[in-house]
Amino acid sequence: MYSSLSMLLCSLLSLCILVEAGSFTPLRPPAIPLAVKSPYLSTWLKAGVDGGNGGYLAGTWPVHWSDKVTGWEGLIRVDGKTWQWMGWANYPAVNQTSLTWTSTQSVFTMNVDNKVELVINFLSPITPKDYKRQSLVASYMEVKARSIDGRTHNVQIYSDITAEWASGERNVPAQWDDGDVGNLKYLKVWRQQQLQFAESGNDGNGMASWGDVYYTTDKTDEMTYQAAADTIARSTFANNGQLPNTVDSRYRNIDDNWPVFAFAKDFGKLGGVQKRALFSIGLYQDNAAQFVGSNGLQVLKSYWKTFWDKASDAVAFFHNDFITSSILSKALDVQVQSDSVAVAGQDYATITSLAVRQAFGSTQFVGTKDKLFFFCKEISSDGNTQTVDVIFPMHPLLNYFNPDLLKMLLDPLFENQESGHYPNKYSMHDLGSNYPNATGHPDGKDEEMPVEECGDMLVMTLAYAQKAKDNSYLQKHYSILAQWTSYLVTDSLIPATQLSTDDFAGRLQNQTNLALKGIIGIKAMSAIAQLVGKQSDSAKYDAIAKDYINKWQGYGIAKDQNPPHTTLNYGDSSSHGLLYNLWADLELNLNLVPKSVYKMQDKFYPTVKQRFGVPLDTRHSYTKTDWEIYAAASVSPATRDIFIKDIVSWLQATTTSRPWSDLYDTIDGGYGRNPDGPVTFVARPVMGGVFALLVARPNFPF
Repeated sequence: MYSSLSMLLCSLLSLCILVEAGSFTPLRPPAIPLAVKSPYLSTWLKAGVDGGNGGYLAGTWPVHWSDKVTGWEGLIRVDGKTWQWMGWANYPAVNQTSLTWTSTQSVFTMNVDNKVELVINFLSPITPKDYKRQSLVASYMEVKARSIDGRTHNVQIYSDITAEWASGERNVPAQWDDGDVGNLKYLKVWRQQQLQFAESGNDGNGMASWGDVYYTTDKTDEMTYQAAADTIARSTFANNGQLPNTVDSRYRNIDDNWPVFAFAKDFGKLGGVQKRALFSIGLYQDNAAQFVGSNGLQVLKSYWKTFWDKASDAVAFFHNDFITSSILSKALDVQVQSDSVAVAGQDYATITSLAVRQAFGSTQFVGTKDKLFFFCKEISSDGNTQTVDVIFPMHPLLNYFNPDLLKMLLDPLFENQESGHYPNKYSMHDLGSNYPNATGHPDGKDEEMPVEECGDMLVMTLAYAQKAKDNSYLQKHYSILAQWTSYLVTDSLIPATQLSTDDFAGRLQNQTNLALKGIIGIKAMSAIAQLVGKQSDSAKYDAIAKDYINKWQGYGIAKDQNPPHTTLNYGDSSSHGLLYNLWADLELNLNLVPKSVYKMQDKFYPTVKQRFGVPLDTRHSYTKTDWEIYAAASVSPATRDIFIKDIVSWLQATTTSRPWSDLYDTIDGGYGRNPDGPVTFVARPVMGGVFALLVARPNFPF
């Protein structure tokens, strides 16, 4: 019998073997995560052909998820000649031979003039149960080099970041400094006028306008540094192989002679033994958010402040923690890979692995040990904080890794509403229109999705309690859960004209899938009541849910069609849509929906699939990846594999070049489009929904 360590090593070896299979392993995604740890530290390499660089690190600038450049340059000098391995400067590019990526790492291998091999590893560590480490909004870049032609070569490497990392606005002044902490050297840059809890453009989709960006490396005799204009620092390295250890003191606008913060390391005479340099980059904000809860308006600190008073100490811990972070991250990589393959094969593992950094990259720990929240930004589709119907598709990933993370997302929503800060009787849509301002909606004028959000909150609360075995959480929030259930009893069987989570598609009356969400929510309340010992309530809600699900089948199934299927909305037999809300019945093991409905949809989906998947509904040709996997988790293995294969086919063929869009066209593979133009959803946390197969599998109906 293998030891757990042996099994881990075998799994790691299998991942390494995959690297040799081709230039991009397991495939070339639309965008490659480089430093992705929060909504504000989120830098990617655009890889698609529509605005990207085909997946090659040299020849284009990395960008924040919002498509704003976050300049990051990499050069190597071999025997006096300078080559570019990252960014976009006036030097010949090295030959990139491969890219492999996992849940936490993106590893580029490069050949420099057939003399030197470079391996650049971008690691954004994810520790779902280690909140101290996860609280650090920081990422690593490790650069390794060795001779590959049997000779020694004189080699130096260079890396810089631009002041663009400090603000999305380029016509504002930046300021910078350098410093030492222990065995490290850092260069620090920040927006000169700090605007706390604000973003560039104030449109909900920008970069942070407050906080300090630290670029750090090991302080050795072989390391030199410089803060200077981009052309000066880069040409100085190209000419001399080192930097003068100086800091330009002329603070200026970010786009005024583009200040950069550069390190160089001299590898000296490089032979066949690898030498390495480690860089780390982080965004450090003392205050992370503001929140209206039981004590009114409060400023919430970044959780890392619980452990380190000074940012420089947190910087030192993170940088020196690379080995431990690597071990933890590789273990997570293996876990996702092996669990996914076991459930649905390598294509499914490709999907889940690509989703991990993107989903966690929308989140941040805020608060203290006594009151710790896990905040989430609704990236790109809006700038909201703690959007309920964004957490809902994301929550399978959270329950897979650590259900307490789901609780910490729900906690501030409960606290705000239970403290009387929201006037409506149904659940609120989000905790604030502009992240990270979790100030709620005391006027009750948030985006109105009453059936959607009530159903989501009931399902997720029970899902957490079941996974964590925490019935006390149900007891604590029983009153408001019952309030939301009362709304569903009134309005879910025949929903009025309203929005569902697919609000981009517009309002619609009597939505079949939305009604199912509400009915399952009522049944979830029956289970909640049962778990807290309220038997009469449980029986009451159970009877209502069973009555409603019987009526729902009469209203929402097109029995006159061949094959029969659920409709998009009641009475329109020619319509159809993904019945993704069915998955919650499986997740919670409610056994509410008859197995005949599962089998009916299983037979129907293959008849309406397009090149890249099953359309979301009959109004458009686009679909959503998260909902496709929700649907795939409630059908037979054969139909499940159709969904998975089509998603991977889209990833391989799409021209999109920004972080994975959950909304895409099933026919041409581009971004989803409404009549008024493209709907460009990118980098959204909803991709956590692709873990639905891993969460609900034990309750599979076939």
